[in-house]
Amino acid sequence: MHDTPLFVGIDIGTQGVRVLVADASGGVRARAAAPLSTQVGPGGRAEQRPDEWGAAAIACLRTVTTNLGSKAAAIAALAVTATSGTICLLDSAGCPVGPAIMYSDRRATSEATDLNLAAADFCARLGYRFDASFGLPKLLWLRRNAPEYLAAAAHVAHAADVIVGRLSGDYAVSDWSHALKSGYDLLALRWPENLLADFDLPLAKLPRIVAPASPIAAVSRAAAKETGLPPTTIVVAGMSDGCAAQIAGGATAPGQWLSVLGTTLVLKGVSAVLPHDPQGRVYAHRHPDGHWLPGAASSTGGAALATRFPAANLAALDARAAALTPSGAICYPLQSVGERFPFVAPAAEGFLLGAGDNRNVEYTAILEGVAYLERLAYAELEAIGYVVDGPIRTAGGGARSPVWLQIRADVLGRSLIVPREVEAAFGAAVLAAAAQAHPDLDAATRAMSHARAEVSPRTDAARYAEPYHHFIAELRARGYGVG
Repeated sequence: MHDTPLFVGIDIGTQGVRVLVADASGGVRARAAAPLSTQVGPGGRAEQRPDEWGAAAIACLRTVTTNLGSKAAAIAALAVTATSGTICLLDSAGCPVGPAIMYSDRRATSEATDLNLAAADFCARLGYRFDASFGLPKLLWLRRNAPEYLAAAAHVAHAADVIVGRLSGDYAVSDWSHALKSGYDLLALRWPENLLADFDLPLAKLPRIVAPASPIAAVSRAAAKETGLPPTTIVVAGMSDGCAAQIAGGATAPGQWLSVLGTTLVLKGVSAVLPHDPQGRVYAHRHPDGHWLPGAASSTGGAALATRFPAANLAALDARAAALTPSGAICYPLQSVGERFPFVAPAAEGFLLGAGDNRNVEYTAILEGVAYLERLAYAELEAIGYVVDGPIRTAGGGARSPVWLQIRADVLGRSLIVPREVEAAFGAAVLAAAAQAHPDLDAATRAMSHARAEVSPRTDAARYAEPYHHFIAELRARGYGVG
């Protein structure tokens, strides 16, 4: 008798491929990783080779199945997650026609502008604007600048689609999460035929779209032989890496939110409805169960610590911050120029008031400033019409600091839950399990995503109210559009 069913998540990330194997209760049984290289060029170009994705994924799968030994026979399903906005062209055999254009590639800026002008109603209805990071502007750039590649292609594919094809033999399918930035209409659930026709873009070469967590096909015999996967393994439609990380973190039911605090602060949640944000700050993926997955990103976050305290002993600074907070200083720790959320201010600049030359106070004020911005961000989401219920889940480097977690919980007035697993590959494994072992994605997440820690607000958390309102007043005084 085989062990409990196992589920594989494959993450095609910017820096490398990660593969993770989990059981239906969220226990991780195996992991593997392999690096990827990116070629950068003039004009903000960033490219990768799709054949490297396939080779790395196959190698990682072979590693985990070898390490599992006879238990690999229990692998029931797999799903793939990848960077959102990355596209490539494939021929009828699934071979790349050219390099993949990465999500970070900026060559299609003018194409994004043209699409926004032509698709103003479309963008208003879906609540976002096209950006050079999106797939559809990149496809339009290829139409205008490399038509021979587009003519030679049989499939316009996203990074995840390449691996799905490599494992199943079906290169003409994608999920509506990876397809969002290629222009797929998440309300009508179809490609925007008129918009594509206006720009002479090939509808016939775009993939057919299925819901995430939908079974696609069993792995091919050739892929099973290459990887060690059992030939009964089902390939399941995945979601983009940001959505998969949100699933890993456990935010899949309406009202639940995840704050990812790394270099910047990214908020991702679940909503039963799709409110309209007139400023276009929030765009939403579609949940497999019919809900919405709104997301917004600030330009503020942990970058201020890396810039102002390089090579510092952060644990020692944290200990001093715990004794100092509230610091009495007010900091908006924006390192670059311009803010995206919770307000749009292209000329916004950071500030630090009241710290003098005291480095400990400055450090503490940065921790507090990010927490104040996070509180403002959730207030703005609620003002737009999103529901924010219960504790906030949190991931990223900032979630590794107990002191920062406590400050944030106090400022937010909400408990913070730190998930045990936050990798996108784990989220992809949850999607695979949702298709085979659980009634739906929410049930799969509740069974598989577990907390590593929970931090609740202290009884004297109200002492942050006055400095928070001072923070808001300073933003308003600079005209930063705070409601």
